[in-house]
Amino acid sequence: MESFFDTEIAVLGAGPAGATFARLAGEKHALTVIDRRCLTNNETTLGKCCGGLLSPDAQRALASQGLTLPLDVLVSPQIFAVHVMDLPSGTQQAYSRSYVNLDRQKLDRWLVSCIPRHVPLLDQTVCLHISQDQQGRFLLRLKDRGGESSLLRARYLVGADGAASLVRRTFFPNRPIRQYVAVQELYQADSVSPFFGALFDPQLTDCYGWLISKGQQLFLGAAFPKDKVSSRFTQLRQKLEQIGYRFGARLAREGCLVSRPAGPFDFCTGSGRVLLLGEAAGFVSPSSLQGISYALDSGAILAEALDLETHDPAAKYHRATLALRRQLLGKLLKCPFLYQPAIRRALMGSGIFSLPVSQAPTGLPWKCR
Repeated sequence: MESFFDTEIAVLGAGPAGATFARLAGEKHALTVIDRRCLTNNETTLGKCCGGLLSPDAQRALASQGLTLPLDVLVSPQIFAVHVMDLPSGTQQAYSRSYVNLDRQKLDRWLVSCIPRHVPLLDQTVCLHISQDQQGRFLLRLKDRGGESSLLRARYLVGADGAASLVRRTFFPNRPIRQYVAVQELYQADSVSPFFGALFDPQLTDCYGWLISKGQQLFLGAAFPKDKVSSRFTQLRQKLEQIGYRFGARLAREGCLVSRPAGPFDFCTGSGRVLLLGEAAGFVSPSSLQGISYALDSGAILAEALDLETHDPAAKYHRATLALRRQLLGKLLKCPFLYQPAIRRALMGSGIFSLPVSQAPTGLPWKCR
């Protein structure tokens, strides 16, 4: 017999957005958090296809919430520069940036561990379908790892379920957002580099790729249009090999959808008793695909703004995210300087704001001046 239980707020997704909301709102409201991944032990699980760099904005978001990262989340080397490579022209340049290099799975598990213990967490659980009953309550049909089905009924629904958000697709089908397929491979590496490699090749993608050292592993990834993804990734690796990059044995391959807003209509914070957080709401930088800071910020904003006694909590939350949405629209203005080949090459060639690098890291053919 199928089990049935109630909650006040169902939170679908326990990434940085959902975990932050649950941590801050869990003391005030009755929540149940659902996530398809294994988040309560050290079992390896597929997660977000992410380079795992914490940007200055994400560092600020953690600091503003009074959080500091545990050491076991960090990985070496720590990164203080981005190395930009325009592959078709061979133009390369380095720029000063400060990132925190981390293990993304460990970050997510740590954020989940901060949720109050009395808040139910249903990890390794898939939400198959969402509907509403005659009273307007949300009915979430769930299946756990063992194949057992259950039905969760909630008054409010929070979608923190990423680019492929079931919540957004179910309740806001007329609000699609531009999406890419991110693919990332992990390789055994004999040496490490203190750079974050940002790869641009308009022949393969109108977005970008990344090359990041983590311990004795090298991460190569990129966001591609949805056609010929495997072929595009293979060509990217081959182009890097042709200019001297060495990739060891492949350890893993992962992929996921990523959102990339193109305008204000791509931001959807929800309506009525359905609310969206993080990437599900479109809160991702269109210039860098950085989403951790916006996940942390939107989770905290909703926790502060949510008042279940108001007639329209979504309207209050929407107003509260105005500054965040303006910031993201500002990132759109940065895109031509990164993604228009002629403009990018002219800026790189000028050397403006560049960082001279006198010695190339062992094992990687960086060509900085």
